[in-house]
Amino acid sequence: MLAAVIQMRSTTDRPANLAQAEDLLRRAAAQGACLAVLPEHFAFLQPEDGPPLEPEPLRGPLVKWLGRLAKELKLWIVGGSFARRAPGRARVFNTSPLLDADGELRAWYSKVHLFDLAFGGQRGLRESAHTQPGRGLALVQTPLGAMGLSICYDLRFPELFRRLRLKGAQILALPAAFSKLTGQAHWEILVRARAVENCCFMLAAAQEGPHAAKRESYGRSMIVDPWGRVLAECPPGPGLALAQVGPKEVQRQRRRLDSTSHARLLPAAWRKRETV
Repeated sequence: MLAAVIQMRSTTDRPANLAQAEDLLRRAAAQGACLAVLPEHFAFLQPEDGPPLEPEPLRGPLVKWLGRLAKELKLWIVGGSFARRAPGRARVFNTSPLLDADGELRAWYSKVHLFDLAFGGQRGLRESAHTQPGRGLALVQTPLGAMGLSICYDLRFPELFRRLRLKGAQILALPAAFSKLTGQAHWEILVRARAVENCCFMLAAAQEGPHAAKRESYGRSMIVDPWGRVLAECPPGPGLALAQVGPKEVQRQRRRLDSTSHARLLPAAWRKRETV
């Protein structure tokens, strides 16, 4: 089946962002995709140093909007991420919702690893100043196979993806807004590495280009197969990339070479896994 990764250049103009996302989702569905992944903070991307200005509850307007569109298009949608307001907490969660083709919220994942980095002594982004780290993982059965959810900076932590693999993941979805500097150096390397070491498809949907003063994303949204091959990739600018994704190819590649089965420093539960 066809999967799509969507690349956007979001700003603080929410109506314009939603119009851009809707157009790209409609294009993905028209080209035959049954699942599409939006980038991190697709509906509202603000300057790096500010608090979230439009947090919402989990089942708020944005998720309802995604649900209506998913139902109309008969399209599974990984809704990028958004600032989720949680009762009793001062900080928000950076949360990725998953909507099925009936428009139902099937799962959500809150970003575990928060981007708190500075480069060369410069003032950097401290995502934790306004965002609470998530604590759980999310794995969902989709028409393309068992899919694990992640967000952006999680990409640098292979243990998260290995845990998803241990739970049965065949596909890994990654909404992201990688900075231009780190993206140039590490984006493709890390996306392909997570695919290879877990023998999973990677659906990496990224923000691209300048968004506001001093904020620019790298882009290069891509779909990578379990062998580490880049099957499809977005050129600069908003757009989408599509590729065939499914469990049969995962099984074929795992029979060909699955280094995970040789791992010795894994919990005993791994030794009782199902052989594919």
